[in-house]
Amino acid sequence: MKNKLLRFSWIVLLLPLLFGCARSVPTSESPPSSEALATSMPTPSPIIIVATPTPLGEDVLQPLDVEEQLVTNLYDRVGPSVVHITSRLVTVDFFYGPMPQEGTGSGFVYDNEGHIVTNFHVIEDADTISVKFSDNQELPAQVIGADPANDLAVLALEETSPDLEPLSLGSSDELHVGQRTIAIGNPFGLDRTLTTGVVSALGRPLQAENDTVIFDVIQTDAAINPGNSGGPLLNSRGQVIGINTAIQEDAQGIGFAVPVNTVKRIVPILIENGTYPHPWTGLLGYSITPDLADRLQLPVTEGILVAQLYQNGPAMSAGIHGADTELVIGNRRYLAGGDIITTVNDQPVTDWTSLSEYLELNTQVGEEVTFSLIRGDQQLDTNLVLIAQP
Repeated sequence: MKNKLLRFSWIVLLLPLLFGCARSVPTSESPPSSEALATSMPTPSPIIIVATPTPLGEDVLQPLDVEEQLVTNLYDRVGPSVVHITSRLVTVDFFYGPMPQEGTGSGFVYDNEGHIVTNFHVIEDADTISVKFSDNQELPAQVIGADPANDLAVLALEETSPDLEPLSLGSSDELHVGQRTIAIGNPFGLDRTLTTGVVSALGRPLQAENDTVIFDVIQTDAAINPGNSGGPLLNSRGQVIGINTAIQEDAQGIGFAVPVNTVKRIVPILIENGTYPHPWTGLLGYSITPDLADRLQLPVTEGILVAQLYQNGPAMSAGIHGADTELVIGNRRYLAGGDIITTVNDQPVTDWTSLSEYLELNTQVGEEVTFSLIRGDQQLDTNLVLIAQP
């Protein structure tokens, strides 16, 4: 019995010690503060992730290689046919006397007979012209044909080079917006510079410096700069689809090219005759707008109101009537009472530009066209034979 009491006493004495060790914080104490925890806890180390690029597979790289090879191969084939044109002229200054001036541009080999196609403004008023090839061979040339209205000119080499490689001509009818374009020329005198882009728009009218309009122009974002003028705009096959002609002032990525269909229509005639005859109607008129129709009480809101006829011109010979009265409305004077042209060959005529564009792109001198007219309260058709514009 005594031993049992001793064992029980030891157990009673040990219990507080055991429970005291088991609890870390007395129940009567508050939990530690956040500052205490922050002081006691170690600062975590930053985790650094290293991204290793995954190498692209051959199935991805191969199409990129093909794209590059297409352009480099095209440049090797076409580059030697793009020429650097230098035009020189002498002007007379009142104080300093004769002053030589020099301009540069681009062009390309048109045929094996030594004809070079370029822009008219590249060689305008030039006294002497030289053409330099990719092998640095420089040959004299002369202008044998020019069409300022479409900014085109044809040069003939005075010495035929045996290594001429004419460029292949494509078709404007097959162009689509978004199609690749490649321009090769000599911007700022930098020989045979290549730039790429796309067809940004089609069918643009371009107002030229000589107050004429070049129709159906190609807009591209391929870089075109001074010196590119006259050089070829190409498709992915290396075919000429246009001639780089102009850029939009105060803008980047907006260039214009004369379409190749215009080149194919005009250049052979320039080579043969030296000039291109533009079809002409022999009349002048107002583009009808809703405002003009309201002012003059016209029966239609679009078309052309014939104002004047040239003596013995095609329109007069066809019996078209010009104005028979003069009206002053506000501060403007109008010639009224003439025929109203509504269609040409069944194509709507909305204004003067639409008539000029149709005649330029779809007709030739000597061709007969049919005009639909409104005369008073009558509608009638008349035939007109186009002649060359004086």
